[in-house]
Amino acid sequence: MRYLTAGESHGPQLTTIIEGLPAGMPLTSEDINYELARRQKGHGRGRRMQIEKDTVKIAGGVRHGHTLGSPLALVVENNDWKHWTKIMGIEPLEENEADEVKRKVTRPRPGHADLVGGIKYGHRDMRNVLERSSARETTVRVAAGAVAKKLLSLLGIEVAGHVLEIGGIKANPPIYQNIKELQQKTENSPVRVFDETAEKQMMEAIDLAKKNGDSIGGIVEVIVEGMPAGVGSYVHYDRKLDAKIARAIVSINAFKGVEFGLGFEMARIPGSQVHDEIVWDKEDGYTRRTNRLGGFEGGMSTGMPIVVRGVMKPIPTLYKPLQSVDIETKEPFTASIERSDSCAVPAASVVAEAVVAWELASAITEQFSSDRFDELEKIIAEQREYARKF
Repeated sequence: MRYLTAGESHGPQLTTIIEGLPAGMPLTSEDINYELARRQKGHGRGRRMQIEKDTVKIAGGVRHGHTLGSPLALVVENNDWKHWTKIMGIEPLEENEADEVKRKVTRPRPGHADLVGGIKYGHRDMRNVLERSSARETTVRVAAGAVAKKLLSLLGIEVAGHVLEIGGIKANPPIYQNIKELQQKTENSPVRVFDETAEKQMMEAIDLAKKNGDSIGGIVEVIVEGMPAGVGSYVHYDRKLDAKIARAIVSINAFKGVEFGLGFEMARIPGSQVHDEIVWDKEDGYTRRTNRLGGFEGGMSTGMPIVVRGVMKPIPTLYKPLQSVDIETKEPFTASIERSDSCAVPAASVVAEAVVAWELASAITEQFSSDRFDELEKIIAEQREYARKF
């Protein structure tokens, strides 16, 4: 499977076209709208979340609640577009209205794509850069991820994202009976954290950052249960599934690092405390005594839960802006302020779920016959049985 997204932050709409979905998979707008609503929640979000309630329009690829096998087209309209029709209009402006309408940006913001994007594409008005580089684009990445999550759930694979750390405040590792419990408890948390004590402290840290005109980042974790063993490949570097997931995580706006299982802790301990011993029984087949490698060996899923974490830097748009340089005058200025959040880590955990789900669904449909969804269901069941008896 593959997809492309199009659209600007304050343009009329965001669009994604997904290719490679199997035919006959159940899918409705509500499957996607549920995930879009989750992305907009979270303590620390800015005013735009009150302005826009994101909903999807399925514009192609579905008939009577089932996919057709043809490209799936999804559209999310920007409700705030009415205030930006002149500024972000498609048609050329009249010469006498250009300056008053454009809201030209010539002061690049530190930490954003503004300056280097302007250099790359030759944009003297860096609004042309910031409108596309905005995290608003993750709206349709979550929409695409919602489709992937639907496919995975129908195959018995569940994905849960949650927050481990915000602004230096670390939550205790969650202890739960099953992934449904993790999903339910973190869904009811304003910061998507399992640890209630850390929840209160994180909210206070976010409020303090907002009061100070600052922003804070954090760490999110995605856990996947039910993934069959042997998805991915050790044969070529670009087919390694953990590598694809790592790329997807750091492709999320403001994400700067990724780790699996014990992650960077592996550098500090001996191999005997890193690798997962293999056991077998008649009911479950091959399993591991531990899951320190986070569900991967040799670039392939082991059948154990996949555990991946990503680190998100503080959002660079600040209400106490940092110094920059005006590209027209070369004079120092404080950087321009665009509407922003003080902390988007809780929402980022939803985006992380989406990109991980996409990579898993894409790998499954690439590795197994997937023209028809009923055929894919059968093949995945056979793969699990084969691995159990191997």
